[in-house]
Amino acid sequence: MRLNVRMRYAFTLIELLVVIAIIAILIGLLLPAVQKVREAAARMQCSNQMKQLALACHNFQDSTGSLPASVMLHPSVSDPSNYDQNFGPNWAVLILPYIEQGNLYNSIANSVTNYATTGDSGWRSIRNQNVKTFLCPSDSGADTLCARAGGNWARGNYGANEGPGMHWNGGAVGVTVLSSGQWRDNNPSGFASEYYPSWTAGMSGGGALVVNGGTRLHTFEDGTSNTILIDELRIGWNANDIRGTWAMGQTGASLSSGNGRIDTPTPNVSLSGYDDIQGCQDNPSIGMGCCGCNSWQVTAKSKHTGGVMVGFADGSVKFVSNSVSQQTWFQLHSRNDGRVIAGNF
Repeated sequence: MRLNVRMRYAFTLIELLVVIAIIAILIGLLLPAVQKVREAAARMQCSNQMKQLALACHNFQDSTGSLPASVMLHPSVSDPSNYDQNFGPNWAVLILPYIEQGNLYNSIANSVTNYATTGDSGWRSIRNQNVKTFLCPSDSGADTLCARAGGNWARGNYGANEGPGMHWNGGAVGVTVLSSGQWRDNNPSGFASEYYPSWTAGMSGGGALVVNGGTRLHTFEDGTSNTILIDELRIGWNANDIRGTWAMGQTGASLSSGNGRIDTPTPNVSLSGYDDIQGCQDNPSIGMGCCGCNSWQVTAKSKHTGGVMVGFADGSVKFVSNSVSQQTWFQLHSRNDGRVIAGNF
């Protein structure tokens, strides 16, 4: 009698372990490549968005005669660097009609118009609106609204370049000054001090976008291709950190001020006490070092590897490396320093 015996085939434990090990190795080899592709795509999207914002500023000038204000400040504001005061609409709010957000802008248009004379704060009703164009896909934290200045402020990653001076009232290196009942760009000169290198002595440092507006592209003495219009900023690492907040007209939130100082020398500096941000919590271990004073200065930051995206006043967008020299970084943020750019960027 012949017996038909069915043989059952299966993986042995050793074979199974070998297969798992091979799969793990392949995943380990593939993952960095996938991450690089994702970052490249995110960087391209960030670049495209920044270009939209720069061109929106151009269109704003075409419509109104000048570039948008970095932030509108009513004369009743005594300290522009204090978020508890009644700061007004910022550049990002003002360009909403030029980035296909006309309906959102129209909902607060009367308040924006009235702010200059009455200090109307009704425009803040849109502060919790998430506008994708203001968010870099490489950053995180967009789901955590900022709890300061009344709370519920949506996040963003782009800041108007106010120049290498600080966002405070007057002083030798201040970018804002109350003059004849109007906040204005102080366009300071004579930067050399304990916080600026000696080579800045006598140099002007007017920003591209300034308090209450008025700058025009054709008056940029250093040329639009040599002047940064918009910097990249990182979102604060918790709800109490105002950094990276699109509609809030404060340094670090939507304003980039003081780039090129000794304690804000180049992009992505993360040392303890370097950014001056009101109410912040110092966390240099994740690249978010700060001083909890008022919001006077901030280093441009991103989560892109090796540098930051910046939008220039000519509408171009470039990636600036962390290794850029301090002098070049200073000059790129001044519309009228009158010097040849010190190095490559």
